[in-house]
Amino acid sequence: MNITGNTIFIPGATSGLGLGLALRFQAAGNHVIVGGRRTALLDQIVAENPGIDAVQIDTADPASIDSATAQVIAEYPDLDSVILMAGIMEFEDLHSADFVETAERTIATNLLGPIRLIAALVPHLSTRPSATIMTVSSGLAFVPLPATPTYSATKAGIHAFTQSLRVQLADTSIQILELVPPQVATTLLGMQDDANGMPVDEFLDETMSIIESKPDAEEILVDRVRFLRFAEAEGRFDSVLQLLSRHA
Repeated sequence: MNITGNTIFIPGATSGLGLGLALRFQAAGNHVIVGGRRTALLDQIVAENPGIDAVQIDTADPASIDSATAQVIAEYPDLDSVILMAGIMEFEDLHSADFVETAERTIATNLLGPIRLIAALVPHLSTRPSATIMTVSSGLAFVPLPATPTYSATKAGIHAFTQSLRVQLADTSIQILELVPPQVATTLLGMQDDANGMPVDEFLDETMSIIESKPDAEEILVDRVRFLRFAEAEGRFDSVLQLLSRHA
C-alpha cells in the first residue's frame, strides 16, 4: 500500500485506532472518508479536521452498508482503499445461554460487517489501477482470550477470510493487507488506562512506519503482537493460552 495519494474509506473511524489511523493517513497526504453510526460525532470530526469527510454507516446493518457504500462510490469515484476498522469486544460467560445475544452482536459487527463491506466494494475497487483492502484482525486471532471467546473467534475468522480473499483476488489490482493489533490502550473493554496496553500513539507510529517501509507487506505486525502471532509456530501456544486464561 502506498502511504500517500489514496482516497480511503474507514468505517469505524469515530474513535480509538480507527480515528487515529484516519488522522495519520490524512496527514500523510490522503483523502480520508470516515464512517460511523453517530452523525453528531461524525460532524464533530469533520469540523475539527478540515479535509476529512464523513459518511454515516452502521456496519452491523446490511441495508446501511449498501446505502453507505453506494454513497461513497458515487461521491468519491477515486476511492481506491478501504480500512475495515469497525468492531466491538465484550466479555462473555459461557456457563449459560445468556452469552448468545452478545455473541450474535459481535459476529454481526466483527465478521459479517467486514464481509458485507468487501462484497459491496470489490466491484468498484477492482476497476482502479491500484487498490487496497485492509482488514483488521487481532493478536487474539492466534491465541484466544477465553474471557472474550466470540471476539477472538471473529478475529480468527477475519484472518482466515483475509487469506482466502488474497488468493481469490490475486488476478485483480487489489492488494489485501491484514492489520494485526496487539492489546492497545483504547476504550475496548475500558482498557484506555491499562498499563499493559500498547500506547495508541506508539501503535500508530509503528504501524505507519511499517506501511511506508514495507508497501508489499501482507500482514502489518508491530513488535508487540509477535508474542501472540507466532505463539503456535514457536511451540508456545499452550503456555500463552494459560497466561491469557488468568483474565477469564
